[in-house]
Amino acid sequence: MIRNHKNVKLHVNAARLIGGFMSYKQLSAIIFVFLSISILSYQPSYAGEHFGLSGGQNIYVPAYSHIYSGNRERPFLLTVTLSIRNIDPKHSIKIIVVDYYETQGQLLKKYIKTPVILKPLESLRYVIPERDESGGSGANFMVEWKADKPVNPPIVESIMIGTQTQQGVSFTSRGRVIIPE
Repeated sequence: MIRNHKNVKLHVNAARLIGGFMSYKQLSAIIFVFLSISILSYQPSYAGEHFGLSGGQNIYVPAYSHIYSGNRERPFLLTVTLSIRNIDPKHSIKIIVVDYYETQGQLLKKYIKTPVILKPLESLRYVIPERDESGGSGANFMVEWKADKPVNPPIVESIMIGTQTQQGVSFTSRGRVIIPE
């Protein structure tokens, strides 16, 4: 008994497609194995993310003190928050450097004079107010951290948010590890 003739049509077309080289069951088995491997080997990741423990890193974090909108490229001012999160549940990390740079790469501000210890699961933030346009659309942070032993690397990202009239904008930018030469 044929309940759905569309399925029969699909089976016939699949058989024609493979040109008689293999049966429909063989083709189905190959597709099943391929899909299973694809699904089981999937690992979500983020650009620039390195897996594994680390004893320290230098991290570049994009930030935007403003973005442009409209045909006239009007600046849309944003508040920038740099967030540093120690995600290791057992070990502290030491934040050595947090520097803020403007679009042309000139240092605007050094935020740390002496190293800051972040305890397990502790977070730290630095805020650039919306009225501070000095960083420009290509602003960035350089963050350096170290640990006494290999730990889970922290999450370092910037969060930008701004409102003008009745329009609001918010987005994040994840830091990227700089590989030493």
